[in-house]
Amino acid sequence: MQITVNGKAETLSEPATVAGYLALRQLPGNAVAVEWNGTILSPAALDRTALSEGDTLEILRFVGGG
Repeated sequence: MQITVNGKAETLSEPATVAGYLALRQLPGNAVAVEWNGTILSPAALDRTALSEGDTLEILRFVGGG
């Protein structure tokens, strides 16, 4: 399945939810903001949002500093 993540094409070999994709990439769901096909997802929606062919994700990581 082809998806686009942060502007780059990516191929997934098996179906996944957004949470599953984040886990695959070792990105903790509580440390990122995710936009899926133009909609910002709440943390609760990550587990129930299934990825489909052609979906677009924008993933922003929270970075602390001082």
